[in-house]
Amino acid sequence: MPLITDPATPPVLADSVRLADDGVHLLDRRVFPFERTWVHARDVEQVARAIEDMVTQSSGPYFAALWGLALAARHAAADAPDQVTERVRAAADRLIATRPTNDHQRLAAAFVLDAVDAARARGEDSPAELAAAALAGARAGDADYRGRSRAMGEAAARLLPDGARVLTHCWGDLYLTETVAAAQRAGKELTFYCTETRPYLQGARLTAETLAEMGVPTTLITDGMGASLFSRGEVDALITASDRVTLDGHVVNKVGTLQLAVAAHAFGVPYHALCHEPDPKSPTAADVPIEHRDGDEVLHTLGRRTASERVRGHYPAFDVTPPRFVTTVVTDRGPFAPGALAGYEHPTHDQGEQE
Repeated sequence: MPLITDPATPPVLADSVRLADDGVHLLDRRVFPFERTWVHARDVEQVARAIEDMVTQSSGPYFAALWGLALAARHAAADAPDQVTERVRAAADRLIATRPTNDHQRLAAAFVLDAVDAARARGEDSPAELAAAALAGARAGDADYRGRSRAMGEAAARLLPDGARVLTHCWGDLYLTETVAAAQRAGKELTFYCTETRPYLQGARLTAETLAEMGVPTTLITDGMGASLFSRGEVDALITASDRVTLDGHVVNKVGTLQLAVAAHAFGVPYHALCHEPDPKSPTAADVPIEHRDGDEVLHTLGRRTASERVRGHYPAFDVTPPRFVTTVVTDRGPFAPGALAGYEHPTHDQGEQE
């Protein structure tokens, strides 16, 4: 299994949202890997719509929020210099609301808003200084996310024996790449089964492609095959990312995770859920809003309708896995039993931010 050692050439999805002089550029994941098309968002509203329209997902909205807020501060400094702080806060509210289940955008906004507030406290309150502070906050948020993902990946890789056969569901970006890279650095050879992850086929197009890009043997299965593999002893671990983990150990992730976790539990296969940290603002699953997307999305695959006009679709985008079906929650501070997450020490940057 080839080792990726050059950080200048990471897997494509690890660097798929970029800030440029003319706006934010987002790799269009709706057509990846068949096309490598970049969507150009010229202002924060276009960034928000790109998130809502699934141009980017997984870790992508976090980075889109970072660079979108830096862009908002830049624009405010140019056309409304007395409103930089207000414009950035309004932009943060807009970006946080794009995908309500995942709290990545809120965490990203905290870095930028805190940096702007700190600049003002130091007396650096000119438009140029506030825009520079917003950019510095975005860069700090970028570095923090990458560093925490690496630490979490190291912890996850330690849970996997050499030769482990891993089943995953809708898992992409740095959570995936850092876990695999850590296993490679440790000399472990892993193989993966990826669910296709309807209706956008993220597993088929994003997860499987990234694993293949990293040189990992990868097999695609349909969303309904997981229990069959567990029953035949063909999987050693179920691993997913998570959109949010509550303090009492509920894992909120792409719909379909729950059925895999229940099946894994029935056949004695451990389920490891990855997140940087449990959400301190979500004590229980009742505190997490579940996004319901347009049911019409279920009736189409890659732009082609797969059911007749007489059929309607239903699409809760996430489900909630109770802690009894979760073996380990893997964080940037190491693994925790789902019932022990109260022992996680939260970093200070997430304190006092608005939901």
